[in-house]
Amino acid sequence: MSVQLWCLSFRVPYAGLVLDGVKTVESRWRPLLAPLENQTLAIHVAWRDWEGEEWRAVLSGMLGMNETQIQELLDSGERFGRGVVAGLVDVGRTWQCPTSLPEAELRDLQRSAVIIGLQEKHLTYLSNPRWLKEPLKTRGSRDLWTIEIPAELLP
Repeated sequence: MSVQLWCLSFRVPYAGLVLDGVKTVESRWRPLLAPLENQTLAIHVAWRDWEGEEWRAVLSGMLGMNETQIQELLDSGERFGRGVVAGLVDVGRTWQCPTSLPEAELRDLQRSAVIIGLQEKHLTYLSNPRWLKEPLKTRGSRDLWTIEIPAELLP
């Protein structure tokens, strides 16, 4: 028995940040996740790293983490390795971030998205992250795709 779900590949470290509940807002240049509101999304850990270090600046600055805490978070995020479906998250509402927001509101969104520069991007709330019992090795994709997850791997 298995469950078919939509799946999206996230580069490292963002896949782990989503599954560890640190990243609760996803940002995209188009409303990719809007049709999945109130559905569960499978999270695939990509082979490639995110280009740039903005995430580290948000973790150390806005979230006040030290290097040891950041490294523990990175290690947790790669507990199953790369090139695997590692967990699930529930998809919430998607909206487009306006070009001008009050500074405090923008900072809160950047902290939740663990990235800087959200203006005009489509933002989606993510909640209820959970790791699979074991990883499911599979090739990723650039866009959404469907995946069959065996019931025995579900949390």
